[in-house]
Amino acid sequence: MNSPETPHRWVAEALVLVACCVGLACGRPAGGAPPPATAGQSKQDSRHPAAPEGIPEARVRAELTALADDSMQGRATGTPGAARAARWLAGRLAGAGIRPAGDSGYYQRVPGAGANVVGLIPGADPVLRGRAVVVAAHYDHLGVGRPVAGDSIYNGADDDASGVVAVLEAARALRAGPPPRRTVVVLFTTGEERGLLGTLAYLEHPVVPLDSTDAELELEMVGRPDSLAGGPGRLWLTGDERSTMGAAFRRAGLPVVPDPRPAEHFFERSDNIAFARRGIPAHTLSSFDLHADYHAPSDEASRIDFAHLTEAARVAARALRVLADGGAPVWEGRD
Repeated sequence: MNSPETPHRWVAEALVLVACCVGLACGRPAGGAPPPATAGQSKQDSRHPAAPEGIPEARVRAELTALADDSMQGRATGTPGAARAARWLAGRLAGAGIRPAGDSGYYQRVPGAGANVVGLIPGADPVLRGRAVVVAAHYDHLGVGRPVAGDSIYNGADDDASGVVAVLEAARALRAGPPPRRTVVVLFTTGEERGLLGTLAYLEHPVVPLDSTDAELELEMVGRPDSLAGGPGRLWLTGDERSTMGAAFRRAGLPVVPDPRPAEHFFERSDNIAFARRGIPAHTLSSFDLHADYHAPSDEASRIDFAHLTEAARVAARALRVLADGGAPVWEGRD
């Protein structure tokens, strides 16, 4: 998540961009058809379409720990650590049977950065399959910077490895259940901390045309509970009053409340805002409680509440199914 004035620490960027591009070329998975469905994927009970209760905490813990590990070097845009994270994400999408949707396998080139990682779950409804929902999270963070208490790696466990894991699990759940009515684009962006570079690149080259994109849902900083949202397992939606999306979630029984801190302007501080400015109903689910580890090296996996994050991933899975199969959200009371 962007701060109002996000600091940047970039050294020898030209060299690391070359390293990133080389790493992406070497690690690119083959395109083509997705792996076959695992046993039981086609036998989901349609009364429980996303099966979010099947999201295991152990897998959530393992995925976040891997993505926020020191070996990822803080995932700064255009660095080898970010390229390593992109390869890791592409592998997870392939393993879930989600189709590649970039311009080079799962990778979508981003000018001046490494790459976005993009997958696709085709819609099945004869009328709605030409329309899309984007579910997204940014995988970049601040990289290696000024040491604090001897730690110079800004791991970004909550910001935003937590959102990435929630999106990955939501996409897995959707893919494992009945095909969605709308097409779903699974988007992991780079460059959020550098002015939404990855999202702006996607908007210039969308997988589904923007005039056929009905909604965008961002997941950001869902690794710890927020007492103002109601505690563990509950999330808040930025800009809730601006569209019908939040109301649709609540009608479906999701534990999602309006952003309790509107003065922080979180609606404008994540990738959703770029979609919103293109006229697409776009919001961010979060549970950020203004903790002191924000944009600090102490934002480590050890600080994550994994029971809460697992519940957040389940909420995200249910929210994605609402958007994929229900009515399209519309703007209300836009500024």
